[in-house]
Amino acid sequence: MNQPMKLSLEQQFSICSFSTQVQHMSHEQAKDFLVKLYEQMVVREATYQELLKHQWGLDSGSTMA
Repeated sequence: MNQPMKLSLEQQFSICSFSTQVQHMSHEQAKDFLVKLYEQMVVREATYQELLKHQWGLDSGSTMA
């Protein structure tokens, strides 16, 4: 992964829109938002890990012979 990932035009627009929204937030609103965003990222990562474990048969409920 040496090359940066190319974003679609829609993704680029979404980032610009997000940037504009953040510019209009107070410092306190931005800090609260950042904490919530980080929490969502952690939950998403945990969800992906669980889905991969299940998909690959590595979850505790699977029986491998």
